Amino acid sequence: MSEAWIIDACRTPRGIGKKGKGALADQHPQHLGATVLRALAERNDLNTADVDDIVFGTSSQRGQQGSDLARMAALDAGYDVRSSGVTLDRFCGSGITSVNIAAASIMSGMEDLVIGGGCEMMSTFGQAGDQSPFIDSDNLRLRERHPQPHQGVCADAIATLEGIDRKALDSLAVESQRRAARAIESGYFNNSLVPVYRPDGSLALDCEEFPRPNTTLESLAELKPAFEAMADYPLDEAGTTFRALVNKVYPDLAIKHVHHAGNSSGVVDGAAALLLASPDYARAHGMKPRARVRAMANMGDSPTLMLNAPVPAARKVLAKAGLQLSDIDLFEINEAFAVVAEKFIRDLDLDRGRVNVNGGAMALGHPIGATGSILIGTVLDELERRDLQFGLVTMCAAGGMAPAIIIERI
Repeated sequence: MSEAWIIDACRTPRGIGKKGKGALADQHPQHLGATVLRALAERNDLNTADVDDIVFGTSSQRGQQGSDLARMAALDAGYDVRSSGVTLDRFCGSGITSVNIAAASIMSGMEDLVIGGGCEMMSTFGQAGDQSPFIDSDNLRLRERHPQPHQGVCADAIATLEGIDRKALDSLAVESQRRAARAIESGYFNNSLVPVYRPDGSLALDCEEFPRPNTTLESLAELKPAFEAMADYPLDEAGTTFRALVNKVYPDLAIKHVHHAGNSSGVVDGAAALLLASPDYARAHGMKPRARVRAMANMGDSPTLMLNAPVPAARKVLAKAGLQLSDIDLFEINEAFAVVAEKFIRDLDLDRGRVNVNGGAMALGHPIGATGSILIGTVLDELERRDLQFGLVTMCAAGGMAPAIIIERI
C-alpha cells in the first residue's frame, strides 16, 4: 500500500456567519472554494490537469452550495476540466472525511494527486441547513428507534450526565479565546491563511473576524443558556420536544443547561483545502512533502447524545496507527461545544497543553464542512513550528459519529 503525503494546506480566514454583517457573507460558496483551490495551484506550481479528484465536504448541499460544490469551485478556480470533483456530507465531520477519502484513494494506488477540503457558508445556507434527522417528523420509525435531539441540547445533556459544571466549560472557552488571540498576534496561522478577494479584485477578508479576545469568565457568566427554551419547543402537532427525545433514552435525566453563545462554536463562513500526492508523483514533480497520513478511522456512538464519538474514534485511530496516546504531540478536537473538548481531555487524561494549543471553534468559529480540513492544516503548521512529529485530529458529527486522522510530519 502506498503512502499518502500532504504537500500543502491552506484556508481562508473565517468570517462572521451573519448576512449583512460578515465580510464573506456576500460571497458565492463556489468563489470561496475556488479561493483555496487557486491558492494550492499557485503555491505549488500545480498542473491542474494532473489532479485526479477534488473531494470537498459541505454539510448543507442546497441552493448555491448544491450541485457538487467541489467541481464547480474547481472550474471557477480555472482548473483544467480534466480535474474531477465530488462533494460529501458527514455533517460536522465532513472536512476530515474529505481528506481521509483523498488519502485513501492515493494509498490504495488508484490515484496520484488528490485534493481534500471543504466549504460552508453559515451566513446563508449553512445555518438553515437541510431537513435534519433531529427535526424530521416524517420518519417517526427512525425517531422511535433513535431519538436525535438538537446538538445544543445534547451538549447540555452530556454535561449533566458527566457532572461537568458551567464554570469548567466557561474556563475552557476563555482559554480558547486566549490561545487564539496569542496565535493570531504571533502569526501562527499565517502559513496557511490566504486572503479572500471579491470578483472585482477588492479585498473581502484577510484576517480572522470572529474572535473576541477580551472574553472573561465574568462576561460569560452574564450570558443566558442558549438551549433551555429550545429543549421545550414543540417539534410537531403532538407536542414532542427535544427534552422528551432525550428522556426517552434517559428517563431520569434532569438536564442542566450550561451552554451558551460564548462556550459553543462560532457561526462563521470559511473554506480550506489540502493537496495530497503519492510518493512517486511527488518525487517525479519535485514536491516536498510536509507530512504523511499515518492512520484514519471512523466511529459511531449514541445518536441521542450525538457528541460522544470523538473519544472512541481517537482510540480506534491510535490502534490503527500502532501508537499510544503518549506518542501524540498535539491534539485537535473541534470545540463544537465546550463539553466535547472538556470530556475528550478528561476521558483520555490528556495534558491540556497539547490540546487545541492555538484555540478552537469557540474562539475562531466552525464553518461546518470546512472545519475538519482547517484543523488538519492547523495541527500540521504547529507540528512544524514546534519541531514535533504526530498530530491527531477528530471531531463530533451529527448522528453520533466521529472521523479521525493521525498525521506524521516528514
